[in-house]
Amino acid sequence: MTQGIHHAVTRGAQHPVVTEVPHTSQEFEQNLNALAEHLVQMGTRAEHQVERAMKAVIERDDAIADAVIAGDAAINADENDIDAEALQLLARYQPLAADLRFVAMCLKAVIDIERIGDLAVDTARRAHELNRIQAPAWHFDLQSLAMSVTRALRAVLACVRGKDAEGAEQVLQETLQIEQVYARRLAELLAHVATDPATITWVLPLTSVCRYLGRIGDYVRNLAGQVIYMVRAEHVRYVGS
Repeated sequence: MTQGIHHAVTRGAQHPVVTEVPHTSQEFEQNLNALAEHLVQMGTRAEHQVERAMKAVIERDDAIADAVIAGDAAINADENDIDAEALQLLARYQPLAADLRFVAMCLKAVIDIERIGDLAVDTARRAHELNRIQAPAWHFDLQSLAMSVTRALRAVLACVRGKDAEGAEQVLQETLQIEQVYARRLAELLAHVATDPATITWVLPLTSVCRYLGRIGDYVRNLAGQVIYMVRAEHVRYVGS
């Protein structure tokens, strides 16, 4: 994540006015709803994977880490199924306007959610490393950052389900706060190993976990931007300060 990122929504003359033509097929509507629900279920699965991976780190539990690694197959299957469902909708109904943006959003969102699942697996693997290292007496808090990240992920999934652009904008603001916490936690780890080099074998995998949480925050931000585009046909861009 890039410290100090803020967002700007581009609109107006840069985007042509889109005439929203409502579809008339009840079957199409049902299929759209089913696709949305499948995407949210995939996201919820990824959220639980992140929570369990962090539990494996905090509780030093190899069994939980193994369960996270094994659970990645279900997220990969979700990605393939959602891709197939979305492409079938495009081919069968040739949706326009908001419906087309929704299907396009799903095709992009599955990639971000799948990567969140991969980062949960990476976290579980770092848990295995940490569980074999004697932890120093110094207490380092990553749990609050992890909770903020999973809370933001949960919120953006609700925005997907509710097609809630205003809620997605709030998630964008939350990711900026996550950015700040992530930067502080990473700085704490680097400062600690500088003063106590003997702890480097413990700090390195923990630094990786911290970075994974930061990357998940990035993907949550992407998802929020995709929701805004789906609803308003407005692109969200990020400019580093």
